Amino acid sequence: MSTKSPYTYVVLRYRHDPLTAEFANVGVVLHQPALGFLDARLRRTSGRISQIFPDLDGAALRSSLRDIERAIRRIARSEAGDLLTSLTDAAAVARRILPEDDTSFVWGPLGSGLTADPAKTLDQLYDRFVARYDEQPRVRRDDEAVWRPVRDRLAELHLADRLQPKRIESRIDAVEFQHAWKNGAWHCYQPLSFDLANEEVIREKARRWAGQMLALSNPIEPFKPYFFVGRPNNPDLGSAYHAAVEILKLSPVSPEVIEETEIDRLVRQIEAELHDSVA
Repeated sequence: MSTKSPYTYVVLRYRHDPLTAEFANVGVVLHQPALGFLDARLRRTSGRISQIFPDLDGAALRSSLRDIERAIRRIARSEAGDLLTSLTDAAAVARRILPEDDTSFVWGPLGSGLTADPAKTLDQLYDRFVARYDEQPRVRRDDEAVWRPVRDRLAELHLADRLQPKRIESRIDAVEFQHAWKNGAWHCYQPLSFDLANEEVIREKARRWAGQMLALSNPIEPFKPYFFVGRPNNPDLGSAYHAAVEILKLSPVSPEVIEETEIDRLVRQIEAELHDSVA
């Protein structure tokens, strides 16, 4: 059983406006002299702070936090081992990094405890004081998740195995479609999830696929592209989604754009065309 020894810690707070004294926790410094341990865990992202303070300069905040983290680790390297015992506690380290009269950052009260694993304790303190109220990152749907309901419906009709990946080539480029079948020309279906982080990323994905259609303007084999598109779960991104749909519709080779709400029409269309191809 590992022996526990005393440690101290301080929480770093970001003070957005000194007049209102509102703050948010942004990091933790932990010092355990018996093991010569000194380290900090600070925010890598703005997290919920940008929600608390909408006019926050997130890039400037992250840059300042990186500077503070580097300064703490310089002390840990320069005073490694027994020399760290000369630092009375985490607050003493904190004061060397940032004076108490700093306008943007302030140190919380000194805390203490016993631990045999200071690195693990530092992570636990960070989760408790800094990350506790952060929203968990939402899992966004990828292209395959958008296509999955179509695949399941086709499987019920024993048609899913009729579709296969297909590489369409022109004299200047080639594009891989995930699902295709041939009846004279290739019918190529590409799911596109627009459940993305922001407006520009949504538009950029549509532009990229429109550009790929331009590159296939003179294909070696005839083909018809279909885009099955999934909308973002964030309603604030609705206008960017509609712009992306229009970008796809206006792209070369006249692709058909089918929204996920039209899944019944798409499945019926594929079913009818596949049956006609073997009639």
